[in-house]
Amino acid sequence: MAVKVLIPTPLQKLTRDQPTVECTATNVTELLESLEQNCPGIKSRLCNEQGELRRFVNFYVNNEDIRFLEGASTPLQDGDEVSIIPAIAGG
Repeated sequence: MAVKVLIPTPLQKLTRDQPTVECTATNVTELLESLEQNCPGIKSRLCNEQGELRRFVNFYVNNEDIRFLEGASTPLQDGDEVSIIPAIAGG
């Protein structure tokens, strides 16, 4: 299934400066593997050493936060749009 992934600016150096990437995946976990195959090094920015999604990186499938869906098991369908949004903190 073709899924459009919106890449945040700080990670675009890993996507050859592309703001969007098309991947084939049936869930978010597969999406991460597909991204890593196409853009080596990106998974380590999105996941911790245990392979779990980092707390400070938010994923949205069609504008729905995956934390309120099925997390990394959230299913994806052809044409879905996944946004990767790094958390921003300030003071």
